Amino acid sequence: MPGRSRDDTVAAVVRQWRAVNPALDTGPMEVIGRINRCAALLQQAEDAPLRRAGLTRPEFDLLGALRRTGHELTPSELARETFSSGAAVTKRLKQLGERGLVERRGDTRDRRVAHVRLTDSGSALVDGIMPAQLAYENAVLSGLDGPELGELAALLGELLGQLEGRLGALRA
Repeated sequence: MPGRSRDDTVAAVVRQWRAVNPALDTGPMEVIGRINRCAALLQQAEDAPLRRAGLTRPEFDLLGALRRTGHELTPSELARETFSSGAAVTKRLKQLGERGLVERRGDTRDRRVAHVRLTDSGSALVDGIMPAQLAYENAVLSGLDGPELGELAALLGELLGQLEGRLGALRA
């Protein structure tokens, strides 16, 4: 990516800050600002294959977690798998259950615990959407070549690992 022009909205904000206060270190803004802007744009675009299937990204994440783990999960486990609150998972499971995509069953030893599994329809939906969703995501990233994608994925993975390990301590 050396030699590429950085003429994006974050670059404009950084130029403005440098004009007002040249002593500011805008390095963190250049990274975090771009990550946040990319996330916002990706959320605004919505995922076309998911939208066509009548699913939101959080609903698909729940279905995907059940599909990729290959076994029943509790709502608490689903919350951890999808980085969602328990209340959000409960609401989504209710909606997905009404659509016949997931089933809940009570635990035989502890009535407070529920186990959730994909129905055959839910599995078929996930399996049908996944190739189209990955093709959509590939199109979104098509401006980057293979080595750039690998480098970006590695750098984001490194950042994510660091944040997952210490962000809680920074909030305290």
